[in-house]
Amino acid sequence: MKILLQVTHWIAYVYLIYAFGYASLFKVFHKQSMMENMSNFGFGKLWTLFIGYGELIGVIGLIVGLWIHQVKNLSIIWLLPFAIGALMVHFAHNDYKYFFTALYCCIACIITLMTDKNFKLIL
Repeated sequence: MKILLQVTHWIAYVYLIYAFGYASLFKVFHKQSMMENMSNFGFGKLWTLFIGYGELIGVIGLIVGLWIHQVKNLSIIWLLPFAIGALMVHFAHNDYKYFFTALYCCIACIITLMTDKNFKLIL
């Protein structure tokens, strides 16, 4: 059971690096399809760059978090609002065909935090 939790944790973690990594780089480097999609959602160039750099900071934190646990957990918490925002934007624009990446990112953030032995949430 312990090994299954660790495997689940690292699969979710790698997925976060992958999904936010390519999305942030596509936004930062102005990939045509990404810029058109963001424009269709109502985001101009400035907001697209703002979101892209915010996601890139989170991805860098995830990579640094491989060695520093506090940075990893902070980066996941940092990226969770971006994932929730992406999911809500897709829903608001009735884009039910392509919302899965945002949904999986939301789930991966929660799974990664829940299965991390160095993270505790005290309410």
